[in-house]
Amino acid sequence: MNNTPLAERLRPKSFAEIAGQEHLVSTTGVISRMIGAGRISNMIFFGPPGTGKTTVANIIANNSGMQMFKLNATTASLSDVKEVIASSNGIFSQNGVLLYLDEIQYFNKKQQQALLEYIEDGRVTLIASTTENPYFYIYDALISRCSVFEFKHVSSKSIVPVLLRAIKTLNEENNLSKTADIDALEFLASSAHGDVRHALTLFEGAYWASDENITAENVKEFIPSISAGLFDKDSDVHYNLLSGLQKSIRGSDPDAAVFYLAKLLEGGDILSPIRRLLVIASEDIGLAYPQAAQITYALCESAKMLGLPEARIPLANCAIMLATAPKSNTAYEAIAKASADIKLGKGDTIPTHLQAPLFKGYVYPHEFPNDWCEQQYLPNDIKNAKYYFFGENKTEQSAKAYWESVKKRKS
Repeated sequence: MNNTPLAERLRPKSFAEIAGQEHLVSTTGVISRMIGAGRISNMIFFGPPGTGKTTVANIIANNSGMQMFKLNATTASLSDVKEVIASSNGIFSQNGVLLYLDEIQYFNKKQQQALLEYIEDGRVTLIASTTENPYFYIYDALISRCSVFEFKHVSSKSIVPVLLRAIKTLNEENNLSKTADIDALEFLASSAHGDVRHALTLFEGAYWASDENITAENVKEFIPSISAGLFDKDSDVHYNLLSGLQKSIRGSDPDAAVFYLAKLLEGGDILSPIRRLLVIASEDIGLAYPQAAQITYALCESAKMLGLPEARIPLANCAIMLATAPKSNTAYEAIAKASADIKLGKGDTIPTHLQAPLFKGYVYPHEFPNDWCEQQYLPNDIKNAKYYFFGENKTEQSAKAYWESVKKRKS
């Protein structure tokens, strides 16, 4: 019996075999186009587990003729990197060295900085991967020298063909002729949460536990019942329920809100609705009822301490409170507009009077009536930008009236 994991045995050898990631590796995908043009740059891959990051790196290395080295930042050190660099003078590295560094977020800033020297002089082409947002965990100078590509959850529709290939492989390896019900494969694919490797692990177990035909019941034996009710064959139910929860609260419908919450909780999921309720408190209720965020946090924390089934009670209180609260998305809109300007490259230079350590020309507002004075805070190129507009709710209108009286002008 072959003890190599099935996911490894079925690892794609070409972009055409990869499940999902069409935006990256289809014939029109950005990585395919780049590789087709003969250009291999330093790259950072980020996204959930089992979505093809390592596979794509392997294919790039194989097509480039470069010698590939793999390190995992959870266990590797700078000395390991230096050993890779030392090998760059070997006969097998005449086409260059490609270093695949998995879980790069576990390298500290000093370790990441040390990589710069090697990638800047071309001794190494770096492909780093992470399951975290790289802009939070990777050193800015390193990001600026890399192309960043997002790997997304693989749809269940794309996973099913992989499972069909898996049963063919297992049958050929073991001289068997097992079959599988399509609903079993669809259920398994949707239960893998977009992780192809996990889907293959589940399938291999179901294959050996079944008789001649693999049924949905065989598959369910390998999937905890706590998650079985959350996903349909299209892998969309879980996200649709969360969407239904948020949109019901946004639409001030407490009955629908508590229904979608109950549906999620009956499936055994507690963390996803908690995260969504925390977002809703700030995104949809916002400044119309600022205390909602504090109340939501307290109720969600108590739910986590209680666990299911008792957690249903504080979470129901939370959902109904948010659904019946006044609504405002003015803060959400404000940060979205500011972010849009930043992405356009605006506002790079902070006004001199706000810069440490001299703060030359800065005026201290607390020395003036009502602790306010006229002063420029935004950068010169966007000094007249307007991101926040007061909402029509009572709380924001009260704040608007106050500031109009202080600033002696309409907001």
